[in-house]
Amino acid sequence: MATRRRDAGAIFALALAARIAVVAWAAGRFPPTADGTYYHRIAERIAAGLGYTWLWPDGVVTYAAHYPVGYPGAVGALYAAFGARPAVAMLLNAVVGALAALAVHRLAIRAAPRSRAIPALSGALVALHPGLVAYTPAVMTEGVTGSLVACAAWASARARERRPALAPFAVLGLLVGAATLVRPQALLLAPLFAGLALLGAPRGDGARLRGSFAARAAPVLVTVLAALLVCAPWTARNCARMNQCALVSVNGGWNLLIGADPASTGAWAPIQVPEACREVFDEAGKDACFGREARRYIAEHPGAWLGLVPRKLAATFDYCGAAGWYLHAANPAAFTEDDKVALGAVETVFERLVLLCALVWAARKPAPMPDAVPPPHPDDRARGPSLAQRALVPARLALFALGVVAALHVHAWVGYLALLGLALLQGRALLRAPMLALSALAVLAATAATHAVFFGAGRYALVAFPLLSGLAALAAARQSPEPPRAGAPLPASGAPSAPPLGRGSNDELL
Repeated sequence: MATRRRDAGAIFALALAARIAVVAWAAGRFPPTADGTYYHRIAERIAAGLGYTWLWPDGVVTYAAHYPVGYPGAVGALYAAFGARPAVAMLLNAVVGALAALAVHRLAIRAAPRSRAIPALSGALVALHPGLVAYTPAVMTEGVTGSLVACAAWASARARERRPALAPFAVLGLLVGAATLVRPQALLLAPLFAGLALLGAPRGDGARLRGSFAARAAPVLVTVLAALLVCAPWTARNCARMNQCALVSVNGGWNLLIGADPASTGAWAPIQVPEACREVFDEAGKDACFGREARRYIAEHPGAWLGLVPRKLAATFDYCGAAGWYLHAANPAAFTEDDKVALGAVETVFERLVLLCALVWAARKPAPMPDAVPPPHPDDRARGPSLAQRALVPARLALFALGVVAALHVHAWVGYLALLGLALLQGRALLRAPMLALSALAVLAATAATHAVFFGAGRYALVAFPLLSGLAALAAARQSPEPPRAGAPLPASGAPSAPPLGRGSNDELL
């Protein structure tokens, strides 16, 4: 275990060093831009004790909640301690970003317990991901959210090992709650991660989890309630100050309306203010009005709205390029158009290779589980596989081929959907996959669903990249289930699902 701890420390140090090197280069060159301008200004006001308020050009100060509070709140606390300089926010991004590499490494240890190389590769892919590393100077939320989500997946793996204890699910909820304050759609992951931790239970633990519905639902409820508890103080503030209750922010209506524009390219565009909302000036009231008008359009034109989904997914997954876009927008002289194209090319090649490796993992035949159903009866063997089982083979081949072609083509979004389809074709075996794989697929599916409803942008895919990069490394791993939790009963066969990792190893899988 000392070796694994040293490996984890090395991965964290590598990730941190790469990010700090970028911060050292960028700190004096790239001021906040785009949404980063607003995060920086809000953080300055929080640091000055003015709260989450906005100073308008005419001198009027109003309470605000358009942008989620989590990131500017954290940056504002650091600005209060160390000074309101963008470099402080960049260093926060560097530390939190390095935690993603550590979390993925720890998840990969569980996924490949026999290997030292696979966890190291998983962590290194996150530590040196060109899109994630180069995005560190951006005073933006996506990189931080991706790291918090990766840490939540790590917590989910620990909850899986320690079930039916509820405390680990509470920790999971706290991490998802923190991510929700940064990006509200992260709340979707609270029941997803908790449910995956339970559905992956070996049968020995499953017997302990069976019983009343309340007993089975308790871990999910604890996770969701803990996440909501993190958000509750800010929700109460919004109810008191914004003339309308909102969990975190009041921009959902804006985003839904942007994504319901029939002329949309699938990406962000200046909002077309509906006639019904032109005389609404209250921030929360305007967002509510935009939401009503967007829902009305969707109800009246469901086909046209659904027809926008491919554009939105293409805007999200075909090309990220967030780091180059931000650096060039912040300082075109220091980061030229040619620099942006070059970084985008490197990042795209890296991300497409990650997608290809993830497709390889998903296309492989699932490993037999030690607690699987008993072997088939000899008569069943004589009859051979069923029609449905025979159909799975060409279906897997077709999806794999589609995914590979898409990964090598412009429309990578098709490849990501093919990855999800391939994983689903594993059937019930997927529920016993390593938490690294399950969480990566869950985050990918949640990201795709969210931006199919609202609108897309390449930077939004960054949230899924840490876990997807870790999943890619599993293509080189032997298909084997995770080791049993310390003290968990053995499967009916009496054989452990994986060889022990060493004395006390399960207790030390932090």
